Amino acid sequence: MSRQMIIRIDPDLKSRVENCARAEGKNVSLVVRELLEDYVVNRDISGYIDDLWRRIGSRIKEQGISAGDITGIIKQIRSEE
Repeated sequence: MSRQMIIRIDPDLKSRVENCARAEGKNVSLVVRELLEDYVVNRDISGYIDDLWRRIGSRIKEQGISAGDITGIIKQIRSEE
């Protein structure tokens, strides 16, 4: 369930946000939710790491690498160093 948040902002900023949201076909609440989600994702290290693992996993799958291949790849790379 969503919770309400009340914030105070400059009237000019409010007007500009409303105009930008309208131009994107969104309402201000949606824009603020998106901004807050981005804010938390960019500052929450665990969220960043989770996203990093998702991206790594996607690339590994795209390349057809299986979980069993990982250990061999790591050993190979370490031996080249």
